[in-house]
Amino acid sequence: MSSRQLATTSGDYDNAYPPEVRKYLRTYGLTPPNTETFELQAQRCLKQLDRKSTDLEKYQYLTHLRATNVHLFYRLLSENVKDITPLIYTPTVGEACQRWSDIYTQPEGMYLSYSDKGHIAGILANWPHNVEITVVTDGSRILGLGDLGVNGMGIPVGKLALYTACAGIRPDATLPLTIDLGTSNMELRNDPLYLGSNMDKVAPEDEIEFLDELMAALTERWPGIVIQYEDWKNPFTSLERYQKTYTMFNDDVQGTGAVIVGGFINAVKASGVAAKDHKAVFLGAGSAGVGVAKQLVQYFIKEGLTEEEAKKKFYLVDSKGLVTLDRGDKLADHKTYFARDDNSGKQIKDLADVIDYVKPTILMGLSTIGGAFTPEILQTMAKNNDKPVVFPLSNPSSKSECNFEEAITHTDGKCLFASGSPFPEMEYKGQQMYPGQGNNMYVFPGIGLGAILCKAVNVTQDMIYASGEYLSYSLNEDEKSKGFLYPDISRIREVSVVVTRGVIRTAQKNGVDRELAIRALSDEQLDDYIRARMYDPFKELDHIKEEIKDLGIKSNGSNGTVESLKSAVAGAHL
Repeated sequence: MSSRQLATTSGDYDNAYPPEVRKYLRTYGLTPPNTETFELQAQRCLKQLDRKSTDLEKYQYLTHLRATNVHLFYRLLSENVKDITPLIYTPTVGEACQRWSDIYTQPEGMYLSYSDKGHIAGILANWPHNVEITVVTDGSRILGLGDLGVNGMGIPVGKLALYTACAGIRPDATLPLTIDLGTSNMELRNDPLYLGSNMDKVAPEDEIEFLDELMAALTERWPGIVIQYEDWKNPFTSLERYQKTYTMFNDDVQGTGAVIVGGFINAVKASGVAAKDHKAVFLGAGSAGVGVAKQLVQYFIKEGLTEEEAKKKFYLVDSKGLVTLDRGDKLADHKTYFARDDNSGKQIKDLADVIDYVKPTILMGLSTIGGAFTPEILQTMAKNNDKPVVFPLSNPSSKSECNFEEAITHTDGKCLFASGSPFPEMEYKGQQMYPGQGNNMYVFPGIGLGAILCKAVNVTQDMIYASGEYLSYSLNEDEKSKGFLYPDISRIREVSVVVTRGVIRTAQKNGVDRELAIRALSDEQLDDYIRARMYDPFKELDHIKEEIKDLGIKSNGSNGTVESLKSAVAGAHL
């Protein structure tokens, strides 16, 4: 068999590397001769981005950059996180997933099909790197876009890019993984360009058998791997089945809830209303809505309420109206926890009527119904509250229940706002207003890194909650003075250190950590420990120079400088 030809999919082909490093890496002559500064490289990349006429074209350019010069990609992202994140994840990743089979040019991650059942371990052996974390999807519920089958691969790819950018998990230690269990999307199945299997979705019992094999194979191949599930139509089945056996969590159910906890804690503080006096209406009673509400129950319990009192703070609204026990329909299991039994037989179908009935202090949207928070609803919230909490959390932006401008305008600038998708800041009546974004990227990178560093055997619910709680601690004084509910996204790496610390400390309290040596570290020492283990794309050149220097010491006695090795390296590699 002839040797496999590999593309230049590493950070070795970097114009920032000087000649001696290129010779050491055997890339000398394979890149243009000029040695460039990081700043000059970034200038070229940003110019190329500006020339792209659509966000999808920008997404494709950045995908190509990540594949061909991974360290440059992450340097660019770290210095422009606010502008580039929407291009590699929400909202642009939604369009990329819808058109994945059309725009496909190169392999990323792994695909496992149902026909691979019984052979999963052997297929995983094809992956050439040690993996510390994987994001797994079956594509059955991508954002608010429905079942996209294997086109959902854009989600694990984008998610893991953020694990690297935000928490410094090395890119080659991440595995995007898409499970092809068929699709109910007939438009995809009838498309000759569709890259997945042309088969209907497998039965739930067949899916479980497949996932049982997958989970065992993943942990056998990479003991200690953190497994994150993402965008499954029914996320609760796998979460309940695996969370106490493997180091796994579901970001839709748990990460979304945790990041909202962080902003919610700050919103409650800013509202001036005591926790016990809040009432929340949720538009959307799916997995995300219930997951968020359950984590907020924990917050109210920590504030002194009983679980029953905390649960009664929430009024969930689905497509049939207020969720009640006596509504006459069969409720999905996950909805029964919050189903009202105090409605005296009254059934309310319209959101505006629910708000008139409840008079909530908090309005949250996880419905994927764009524009559901109408001007009239927002005006009612402002009429009933001095500082109403309005969180339209659905993604992408087209599915958001309202945008920032609408929320500010129709509450006369009074609302405490956070959304799932990014919206621009605005001026209102001479005052600069800043939108919060309850983006999961504030918490899931720290959950993953914390579980990796403390070698957690499970990701407990306490660890998930801690990620949101510690997120609320990470606001600095300038952000507080501007009314921020979330930290400036440009500080995401430092925020991730705080979140990671909270996750590790909670794992230690829960007794699920195996890295016992770090238990005795002070918080300051633990922060230093975390930072020292975060991948930094700006320091890769320094690491290679140190490697060359160490080799020089071994070869040339005490005078182990880079310069002393140049001639030896040149002779060996030219």
